[in-house]
Amino acid sequence: MVFWVVPHLSSPFVRWPSLKNRLQSLCPSCSVTFHFEGQASNSAAAAASPVYLLKFFCLDRKGLLHDVTQVLSELELTIQKVKVTTTPDGRVLDLFFITDNMELLHTKERQDDTYKQLNAVLGESCISCELKLVGPEYERHHGISSLSPAIAEELFRFELSDKETRSQALSPDMAKLKKASVVIDNSLSPVHTLLQIVCVDHKGLFYDVLRTLKDCNIKIAYGRFSLNSKGYRDLDLFIQQNDGKKIVDPDKQDGLCSRLRMEMLHPLRVIISNRGPDTELLVANPVELSGKGRPRVFYDVTQALKSLGICIFSVSYNFQRELF
Repeated sequence: MVFWVVPHLSSPFVRWPSLKNRLQSLCPSCSVTFHFEGQASNSAAAAASPVYLLKFFCLDRKGLLHDVTQVLSELELTIQKVKVTTTPDGRVLDLFFITDNMELLHTKERQDDTYKQLNAVLGESCISCELKLVGPEYERHHGISSLSPAIAEELFRFELSDKETRSQALSPDMAKLKKASVVIDNSLSPVHTLLQIVCVDHKGLFYDVLRTLKDCNIKIAYGRFSLNSKGYRDLDLFIQQNDGKKIVDPDKQDGLCSRLRMEMLHPLRVIISNRGPDTELLVANPVELSGKGRPRVFYDVTQALKSLGICIFSVSYNFQRELF
């Protein structure tokens, strides 16, 4: 696999050695080689990451949650769960359950660097800040759904409601997104099915496609991923079922195409509702069969709210493993 990559405008600094280590930890070591010009690093062994609790109490201000989230992202600390509570006197208690992609958070140097970066953002508004390894009680409560069955069904259904379809039809951007083309062709290869996708480019598109294929037990033998001149992405993927056979069943073909269109059109499920005097924003995305969610969703949501000047009063962020 060869990827030509550039840093995103929002994250110009990339820790290339750490990226190399993370890729090596996910791939079979006997069949993979990496080389970054001017960079060198040892591979890290794949292991279950311990969960740490980052707890800080400080004066509230607009954009605080995103600023902290950005620091954690730059430090390569993955957010597993968040609980934010704002007090009537304008103070906020934030609980971040995090894991370290660099597997170094147990060291004093790594912890000191984390405190230093957080203090640079929080400044004098920080009243207290604490980082510690969580106990076994985290796993007992992790993944317990706080959603009602009705809300969960609305968030995770595979088809848009008539109300959503009508409202989104008014948006030129949504009309453009609906032009996504997904075509299956079995005539070009005796052993592979050609999957051709043409759609508007958006953040996470490649992930959305690969996650869907992975969850459907589809293997990719060859692929080409390119950008055309009008802001659309062209994907040509030669695929097989998990048993090594082509996809010839019409029902399986239709199901795969429908699922891909849905994930490209609606990668995040968003509901806005009123809860008393407050407005509640529910954002959800499917979780892979491996248990991993879409990368940096919490970062993107807090960034959008900060750019819109919307204050966040309370937050609950969690993985819902079983909803029905």
